[in-house]
Amino acid sequence: MLDTDRLEARPEYLRPWQRDAACLSEDVGLFFPPEAERKGARLRREARAKAVCGRCPVLAQCRAHALKVAEPSGIWGALTEDERMHMLAPPSPVRSGQRS
Repeated sequence: MLDTDRLEARPEYLRPWQRDAACLSEDVGLFFPPEAERKGARLRREARAKAVCGRCPVLAQCRAHALKVAEPSGIWGALTEDERMHMLAPPSPVRSGQRS
C-alpha cells in the first residue's frame, strides 16, 4: 500500500539537494495548505513546517530554488507563498517628498 501523504518524489525528478531535504519524510499536508484552512490553523501549520525547514541541511538551496522559479504554493525554504511574493515584488517607487 502506498502512503500518498508523504513527500515521496520520484528519484529521477529530484534535484541533487532535494535528496537530503528534511521534508521528504514529513506529511505533505504540513507544507501545502488544504483548500479551506482557517487563519489560526494555517499559522500553526506554517510554524510546524518552518520548524522542519529550520533543521534542514539544504534550507538555502531550497529557498534559492523557490525564489528562482517563483514557486506559487507551499512552504519552501522556510518561506510561505506570501513571503516569497513579497521578496520577489519589485520595490515600490518613492514618491516626491517621501524619504526612502
